[in-house]
Amino acid sequence: MKKIITSFAATLALCVSAISWAEVAVIVHPSAGFDSLTEDDVSRIFLGKSKSFPGGAQAVPVNQNEGSAARDKFNESVCKKNASQYKAYWSQLVFTGKGTPPKDAGDDGAVKALVAANPNMIGYVDSSAVDASVKVVFKVP
Repeated sequence: MKKIITSFAATLALCVSAISWAEVAVIVHPSAGFDSLTEDDVSRIFLGKSKSFPGGAQAVPVNQNEGSAARDKFNESVCKKNASQYKAYWSQLVFTGKGTPPKDAGDDGAVKALVAANPNMIGYVDSSAVDASVKVVFKVP
């Protein structure tokens, strides 16, 4: 029994460390007129404080589904909020009529497909999912 618990703990530790090493890439349509954004630019868009990209084009943020590793890492690193703080932040803005949260678009593939099909969208995916259909403008280490 002790051996089973020890191996379970070791496996869990490896899984958790693999998740924490994953790099999240913030992506936009390849035709976007800019090559990079700052962490502050990205945070402001996803927290509803800015509705446009540099240059004035409309920015429409899309989230991954709640509970995804990429979403949790993105929210904590870029928005500086854990999952419950992020949800509470948007609940308050919605309740007061001051904002609408980004739509939940699904997993890496779904977010990448939406962003690749719409020049106004911005999303994030695990960096291993990035291909030529999107442009990386910021990386969350």
